[in-house]
Amino acid sequence: MTPPGPTQLLVVLLVVVLLFGAKKLPDLARSVGRSTRILKSELGGTPDDGAARSEDRALEERPAGEPAARERVAEERTTGER
Repeated sequence: MTPPGPTQLLVVLLVVVLLFGAKKLPDLARSVGRSTRILKSELGGTPDDGAARSEDRALEERPAGEPAARERVAEERTTGER
C-alpha cells in the first residue's frame, strides 16, 4: 500500500472542512492533540509536557458559559466592544 499523495490529502482536508466548518477546526485539532497526548502518557511512551498540561487545566477550569480569552478578543474585534 502506497502512502497518500498530495492530491489525496487535499481531498481529505477539503472533506473535513466541509463536514466540520472552518470555525470548528481549531477546536477539533486541539481535541485530537489532547487525546493523542493522553494516549501517549498512558502508554508511557513520552514524558509529560508541563506547558501543555497547564493549558489543558486552564481550559478545563474555565466556566462552561464563559468564552475563552482568544474567543473574547476575536469577538471584541468584530463587534468593537470592550
